[in-house]
Amino acid sequence: MAGRFYCYKDGLPFTIMVTMECVNVGLNTLYKAATLKGMNEHIFIVYAYAIAALLLFPAPFISSRSRVLPPLKFSILCKIGVLGLIGSSSQIAGYTGIKYSSPTLASAISNLTPAFTFILAIIFRMERVTLKKRSSQAKVLGTIVSIAGAFIVTLYKGPAIIIASPPSVSLNQTLHSSNPNWILGGILLTVEYLLVPLWYIVQTQIMEEYPAETTVVFFYNLTVSFVAAIAALIIEGPSSAWIVSPNIALASIFCTGLFGSCLNNTIHTWALHLKGPVFVAMFKPLSIAIAVAMGVVLLGDSLHLGSLIGATIISVGFYTVMWGKSKEEMIEEFCTNSLISPSAQKVPLLQSHKDEV
Repeated sequence: MAGRFYCYKDGLPFTIMVTMECVNVGLNTLYKAATLKGMNEHIFIVYAYAIAALLLFPAPFISSRSRVLPPLKFSILCKIGVLGLIGSSSQIAGYTGIKYSSPTLASAISNLTPAFTFILAIIFRMERVTLKKRSSQAKVLGTIVSIAGAFIVTLYKGPAIIIASPPSVSLNQTLHSSNPNWILGGILLTVEYLLVPLWYIVQTQIMEEYPAETTVVFFYNLTVSFVAAIAALIIEGPSSAWIVSPNIALASIFCTGLFGSCLNNTIHTWALHLKGPVFVAMFKPLSIAIAVAMGVVLLGDSLHLGSLIGATIISVGFYTVMWGKSKEEMIEEFCTNSLISPSAQKVPLLQSHKDEV
C-alpha cells in the first residue's frame, strides 16, 4: 500500500511531467514550422483552445456522476474566468513577444518562471521557507542553480562536441534572424512569464475549492478561446487569415488543441493540485535540456559544450529542489501519522497501568 502511495504521490507526477515537457517541445517545433508558413498566432490560439474545449465538453457531466463534488458555485466560475483572462493574456503576450523578438529571448526569460513562482508561492503561503532547515536551503539553492543552468544552455554555445553531418540552416537560425524590436518583445515576454506563475497560483487555489481537473480545464479552455477570439477580431478583423488550409498549420492547431490545451493543461492542473505550483514550475528549465537532447537525437543537431554543461547544472538544481520538497513531505507525513498512530492511543492505557502499580 505504501509503495502504491509513493508511486502516485512522487513517481507518477515526475514521470508524467517530464513526458509532457517532451510533448511541449514537439508542439513548439510544430508551431514554429506552421508560423513560417504564414499562420496567424492570434487565430491559432482561438482554434487550439476551441478544440480542447470541444474535447472536454462531456467532462462536467462525467465528473459530477463519478464522484461527490462540492456545488459548482458562481464564485468558482468567476475564478475560472479570471484564470482564463490570465491564460489568454499570457498566450497573446508570449506569441506576440516572439514575433517582435525571437524564441531565444523567450527561452531566456522563461527560465525565470521557477523564481517568480517560488516568490509568489511564499507570498500566498503555499510554500514555507525556513532558512535554518536543510529542505528550505535545498529549494532556494536548487531554484537558483536550475535558472543559472538554463541561462547557460540558452546564452552560451561553446565548441561543438558532436557535429551534425549536414551543415544546413536550422529553424532556430531562421527565426533568430528576424528581431525588429527586441525591447518591446522582451517586455511582452516578461509579462507572459509573470502571468504564468500567477496562473499556477490561481489554479492551485481553484483546485482546493473544486477538485475536478477536467471540469475546471474545460471552462478554462472555453474562456481562453472566447477572449482570444475577441482579441483576434479586434486585431485581425474578418480577414482570410481565419481560413486554415489543410497543411502543417491545421496539424499544429489540432495537435496543440489535443496534446497541449487539453491534455497538458489537465495534467498541469492535476500536478498543481497534488504537488503545488513550485513543483510544476521547476520543469520549465528542464524543458530546455529536453529540447537540446531531442534536437541532437531526432534532428541531427550539433551538441555544444554549453548545452552539455547547462543541462548538467539544470539536473543538479532540479533534483536538489525535488530532494528539499520530498524531505518536507516526509516530515509532514511523519507528523500526521504520529498524531493518529496506535501508539498514541495506547498512552492512556500505559498511564492507567502505572497508576494501578
